[in-house]
Amino acid sequence: MRTIVFDIETQNTFDEVGSSDPVDLDISCVCIWDSGTDEYTSYELHELHKLWPILESSDCLVGYNSLHFDLPLLNKYYLGDLSLIKHVDLMREIQEVIGRRIKLDDIASSTLGTKKSADGLQAVLWWKQGKIEDIIKYCIQDVKVTKGVYDHALDKGFLYYPNQGKKEEIKLDTKKWCTMESEGGLTMGLGL
Repeated sequence: MRTIVFDIETQNTFDEVGSSDPVDLDISCVCIWDSGTDEYTSYELHELHKLWPILESSDCLVGYNSLHFDLPLLNKYYLGDLSLIKHVDLMREIQEVIGRRIKLDDIASSTLGTKKSADGLQAVLWWKQGKIEDIIKYCIQDVKVTKGVYDHALDKGFLYYPNQGKKEEIKLDTKKWCTMESEGGLTMGLGL
């Protein structure tokens, strides 16, 4: 089973575009980890045509807040519908168990003892400064953190989060993660 862990950075913020819809933003880069190659790679906006065949050949996409943010934004640029690929949104999985959204940084620091290297607002500032390599390094680090959280949940069946100064356990049912087939066929897009 080919799994892709991914994250997106944008060129702008919701305040700048006057909207809370991710589709109104513009991608600066997409970074992935591909289980098929065990490599981390990055794709700038003008390189997305190279990403489509990889996503189209994947069996499962993994992200953090990706169903709400990353996937709709990716679909803005894709001619098909990437939501037809099986998807594990770690934030949503956590929210279904504890009833609230938790930041990736809080899950990662409590579970793995690691933190993100920056935040999305910093990445937008780097975009404006032309620091593309800094954005890519940050985005790849986010993918590594997301993959670490995902791997821990698959291996142990739980994650940790901070709750009123204590580390609380979140038990997760991972049996269906990246093991069942997608619910529908993928509509192929630009990856020809």
